[in-house]
Parts: sequence; structure tokens; C-alpha cells
Amino acid sequence: MTQGHGRTRERAERDTPSGGRPGLVGVLGGMGPAATVDFYRKLVEETAATADQEHVPVVIWGDPRVPDRSLSLLGGGEDPTPHLRRGIQALRRAGCEVLAVPCNTAHAFVPALADEAGIELVSIIEVTADALAADGVRAAGLLATSGTLRSGLYAGALRRRGVTALEPGEAGQRQVMAAIAAVKAGHAGPEHGRALEDVARTLAARGAERIVAACTEIVLSLDGSGLPVPLVDPARLLAGRIAALARRCAG
Repeated sequence: MTQGHGRTRERAERDTPSGGRPGLVGVLGGMGPAATVDFYRKLVEETAATADQEHVPVVIWGDPRVPDRSLSLLGGGEDPTPHLRRGIQALRRAGCEVLAVPCNTAHAFVPALADEAGIELVSIIEVTADALAADGVRAAGLLATSGTLRSGLYAGALRRRGVTALEPGEAGQRQVMAAIAAVKAGHAGPEHGRALEDVARTLAARGAERIVAACTEIVLSLDGSGLPVPLVDPARLLAGRIAALARRCAG
């Protein structure tokens, strides 16, 4: 499944009202809670503010009850669409004009729901693919949920920009999923970071010029300092894009 939806990031930048204050940003979170907290911290860090009033106004919908997105995409879990729709519509009713979703796998479902609700989605997938292409990257390794890989979200976005997506082998993907599960369960340890680093090194040896932490839990276990190539944090890139959008609107 790819990002061929109508209400794109470019329209979000064009249509969001200006006039001294950025529009209200909705954050569809809870997937998982720690990743949502991490994203909001990064949004604060990426915002050039000298006072509270200069930060991006946000409403965070943090519902951890959303069924597992990856299991659903793999055909073994409940459809998360009704839960995601409820959250997006609640954010729209709250007055949010722009939507940020700090969960990569959820992007297999949210573009159509954002269109339905009339809220502009700034896609974490497209933002990351833009950054890789802008850096001239030719091949990127993906550390992601099995559902994200199965959906082709990143592979499609990268292919459209001339970037090859490299995925772990079967054994490596099991290590990635184990690390993600450990972060969600609150007991990730050094061994999970080492396992992710091993998988990342294998991808780099296959030609990856960047490693994409394409699940927002990855960076909570892997800091990237020991990797032979840079680690790309999509949540950081999304936060930066939202902050930049807010600055343009306020200007």
C-alpha cells in the first residue's frame, strides 16, 4: 500500500491558515505511549521558541487501545481503522487543521481517514523519503515492523524518489520485532540495542547508506552511535517539518 492519497503534505503547507499563529496540530498518538512522548519532546526541541507562546499548539489524542497495526496488515489481527477514525475525527472536532501521526505502520490506514475527516496529514513516510532523497541517498536500510515492510509504505515512497529500500532477512526481522516489543512492554535492555545494531550493520554491509528507524520505538532502544552509517529518525524529521510549517504560518 502506498501513499497515493489526495490531501498531501504540500496541500497541508499551502492550505494551513496564516496570520500570526500556526493552525492547531493534532497528534494521533498512543501507538505506543512512549513513542508519543518522544515525538512531542522532539517537536518542542525542533521549535525555535523563546517563550511558551511561540511553541506549536497541539492536541494529543493518546489512545493505546488501537489494535496492533502490524498484526492487522499481516492478516492476523483486528482492523484498527475504527479506532483510528475515532481519534482523527475527535482531533478534527477539536479544531485541528494538521495531523501528525508518530506511528509509521499506522500510515497504511490514516491517509484515507484524514481525507474523510478533512484534516491535512503530514506523512512521516513522505517526510522521511524527502529527506533521504535530498541527501542524495541511493540505498536505505529499514528497521520497521513486519507490517510496515509488508505494506510497502517506505519501499514505494523511496522508489518514487530513486532510492532503493533494503530490508532485513528473516532472522534479522525477528530481532527487530523483539526489540520493538520490548520497548512497548517497558523492558528494553542493552541486548535489544545490540541486536538492532547487528541488523543495521548487516544492512550497511549490503549497501545501505542510511539506516531508517522506521518504527518510532526503534530510537528508544538504538542510539545509532555505533553504526557505520547515519541513523535516520523519522519522528525527528516529522517534528522538524511540523515546526517549520508552524514557523511559515506564523511568519
